[in-house]
Formats: sequence, structure tokens, C-alpha cells
Amino acid sequence: MKKRTSLNKFNNNKKKTAVKPVKFLLRSLPKSGGRDSSGRISVRHIGGRHKRLYRKIDFKRDKFGIEAKVAAIEYDPNRNTDIALLHYRDGEKRYILAPHGLKVGDRVISGEKVEIKSANSMPLKNIPVGLQVHNVELIPGRGAQIVRSAGSAATISAKEGKYAHLKLPSGELRKLPLESLATIGQLGRLELKNISSKKAGRSRHLGIRPTVRGVAMNPADHPHGGGEGRSGIGMSSPKSPTGKKTLGKKTRKAKPSDKLILEKRK
Repeated sequence: MKKRTSLNKFNNNKKKTAVKPVKFLLRSLPKSGGRDSSGRISVRHIGGRHKRLYRKIDFKRDKFGIEAKVAAIEYDPNRNTDIALLHYRDGEKRYILAPHGLKVGDRVISGEKVEIKSANSMPLKNIPVGLQVHNVELIPGRGAQIVRSAGSAATISAKEGKYAHLKLPSGELRKLPLESLATIGQLGRLELKNISSKKAGRSRHLGIRPTVRGVAMNPADHPHGGGEGRSGIGMSSPKSPTGKKTLGKKTRKAKPSDKLILEKRK
């Protein structure tokens, strides 16, 4: 069995250069406790967590042709990768996701056609085939929606017509418009996959509540509940807490964008 490393060994707070985040790039982040507007639980295992402020991240990278300097690398409690504070030449400040190897003092830029360098952003049509990218737009102009977690990167495998073929971290091969913006490089915190939280309290700080087996519940709380002693689920196929078939049943709905998927995720 592979030995997982404790959190302390990979504590990379020494890499952080900012003491406090920029105040005008913050906003409040209310707690939902996994409840919807009617007060019912819509997402299980959510509740508690430490108080946080949301950092406004620039997912659009739409300041074309204006160079920026990396002023700080900061911790973001709302995501598993670090963020970088950019100071643009025109005086504006923005946060971006910090790719692997980005340092304070580095220069970054976004545009129609810019230097092939980590953290620079441009349309897929101008990025060479074989390069790793992150922070990718699904629809041009909407802002990046995929490849945004720690250590992730997508590879441009081909270009055909109006689309680029991207191999995503999930294993899915997907067509994306050539006009979609992407940022060059792989996101930082590659060590995250080796980190083990080591205690339940860390999950509670993150707002993750315990996951209880259905067979350990009462019949009123779960379809698998009840029985004397250690009994089975008492049915031919497993069911979700709401009574729907699960573990093997297809749940993905047909969407118009399915035609852009060349190879399904593994």
C-alpha cells in the first residue's frame, strides 16, 4: 500500500509572499450549510467550515497587450491552488491562478499573439500543438471554466477546422473553439495528490461533514437502513438517499455539446 505523506511535509507557506490579501479584491462568502432557498438539504456533507472571504479571480484575462508584474503569490482558502497578484502597467491589480514555477517579479501578458511562456494567455489558435495549458474557456469571452485545480493541465493534441482538440485531465478528448482563451503552463501545487489530511478536524475546517453509510442508518433516513445487526442493504441494487438507483446507473443527460466530445473520460 502506497504511503501517503503528512500535510506538514508539504506545507508550502514559505513560498507565499503576501501577508494580507488586497482588500478591494475581496467579497463576503456566506455559508449555505448545503441548504437551498427553502431550507432543505440539497447537497449533503456540507456545513461548518472556517470563515472565509472570496478572492475575485480574473478568469477572463481580457487585458490584452498590457504587461503585468507578479507582485505576490498568495494562499486562497477557496481553492486548492495558489493565486498570484498582478500589478498592471496601467495601475490595475488583479488575481490569477498561479501556474507551476511562477515567481515574484515575473512578467506576464495576455493578447492575441504573445510570447510562448508560462502564465501568458492567448487564443488556442495561436498556441502550438503539444503544449500544456490551463484555465481554458469553453465558450469564447465567457471566462475560463475548466482545468483550474491544483496540478492540472490540458494538452493540445490537434487543430481541425474551427476547433482545437484538447486532452483534459479527466482523460476526455474534447473539441473547443479556436477563439477560446487558454493560459500556458501547468497549475502549481503538484504535491497536493500526495497530501493526507491526517485528521477529521481538517475536513471540518474545510466545511466537509462526515459521510455515513446508508446501512448504518434507520429505515426512515435511508433506503439501505434498518435490519438486525450487520445486515445487507436488503435490495437487488443500491439506491441513493432519495431512493434512486445508483452505483452503475448512467446519470449523464444528453446535451447539444456532447457532439464536441471525441473520447469519453475514463
